[in-house]
Amino acid sequence: MKSFSYLFFILAFFFFFLGLIFSLAGKIRWLGHLPGDIIIKKENFTFIFPLTTCLLLSLGLSLLVWLILKLLGR
Repeated sequence: MKSFSYLFFILAFFFFFLGLIFSLAGKIRWLGHLPGDIIIKKENFTFIFPLTTCLLLSLGLSLLVWLILKLLGR
């Protein structure tokens, strides 16, 4: 039963921060427009591939997960 409650806690934590990110994403103007992000604009077409943004988010989330696991002693 302990693992089931732990799973719900982790899911709630994850969805809380996911909602926070989505609600604040429009207010962070530089998100998706960092140097290294690929933006191709044509007449009726825009392609955006946020490569640098994805790498930074991956690094940040990896460090967050590592820190949480380190604090929990796992």
